[in-house]
Amino acid sequence: MSVTAAKGFVAAGAACGIKPSGLPDLAIVATADRAPVAAAGVFTTNLVQAGPVRVTKLHLADHRAAAVVLNSGNANAATGAQGRADALRMCELTANTLGIATDDVLVCSTGLIGIPMPMDPIESGIPDLVSRLAGGPAAGAAANDGILTTDTCRKEAVATFALPDGPRGPDGLHATVGGMAKGAAMLSPAMATMLAVLTTDASVEPAALQAALATAVAVSFDHLDIDGSRSTNDTVLVLANGAAGGPTITLDSGAAFHAFTDALTAVCRQLAAQMARDAEGATKFVQVTVCGARSSAEARTAARAVCRSQLVQCSLYGGDPYWGRVLSELGASGVHLDPEGVDIAYNGVTVCRDGIAATHDGAALAAAMAGSEIEIVADLRLGHGRATFLTTDLSPAYIAENMRTS
Repeated sequence: MSVTAAKGFVAAGAACGIKPSGLPDLAIVATADRAPVAAAGVFTTNLVQAGPVRVTKLHLADHRAAAVVLNSGNANAATGAQGRADALRMCELTANTLGIATDDVLVCSTGLIGIPMPMDPIESGIPDLVSRLAGGPAAGAAANDGILTTDTCRKEAVATFALPDGPRGPDGLHATVGGMAKGAAMLSPAMATMLAVLTTDASVEPAALQAALATAVAVSFDHLDIDGSRSTNDTVLVLANGAAGGPTITLDSGAAFHAFTDALTAVCRQLAAQMARDAEGATKFVQVTVCGARSSAEARTAARAVCRSQLVQCSLYGGDPYWGRVLSELGASGVHLDPEGVDIAYNGVTVCRDGIAATHDGAALAAAMAGSEIEIVADLRLGHGRATFLTTDLSPAYIAENMRTS
């Protein structure tokens, strides 16, 4: 159960004919009562932004929304004025069928770039999909299926949190954050080739909702870097309807605001990890941690440099703990370090100490590298800055997937 885990939200997904394969390619998430609620979004920083991104930004100007319509199979990017008109038409179709205002509908697309959106299947698909809106796990799963592209599985996550100002008692007052996402390639800060829709039944004012989302994205999706490519369509949206009851969370709510931000962050981190595990062609899930940096910002820069190194990723695919490549990327990252004061470990086995090879248990290291999960920790020993990024290895399957339009 994901995007429909929070009270008061419904969803649906189906195949309308955008994908030649006949696989699901359309989804809608909406408030059950069709009422607009507090909404916030974070978007790609790519200057080439798809029509849906531009339309959604406009519709979020009042910080409210009642529905999100999403499609896969076509990104509606680099399609000019017609692409923006098509994105707006998707909002109009959804709004007309739901009986709400067009600017209360947000729109997301993912898929092939530079190809006009096939609107005929969407014209009939959206009204049909609205008739299928429902709550519960099956509806949430169907919506998630409707936004997948080269993904091999759904990305879903849920977290609950206590509302500190709620009624006292053995159970207290709790709220839920649920989310669905897609993403398997072009995964890079800021964000990735990804769409994510999050819902919560907490009551959250728009300013607090935007601030919490920005914080959550900064330490989750922005810490995911598979191939250094930034997409045209990246969008993370959150809607808050207040169905759980309790006071409205504001920026001044103290413990309540922090509890909500933590829950939202937990969901985003789970979704980001699921994306990394399902990245195109990946055989290894990799966490790169840089600690001991002068600042958190420098730690992030250094960790990102290691993640983006094709040489490091190739070594990971081969199960080769070639720490020299890691040390080299740290030195080229632009952060301050003492080359003879760096320690590097793979899955807890230190292979480099003080910038030179360290005696280690070769059998233990070989066993660790043969596994599907690897953690690289580089300690710069200069301060308290720390950051962890997610990446994968680089395999021939990634090249096979991306050597043609896909």
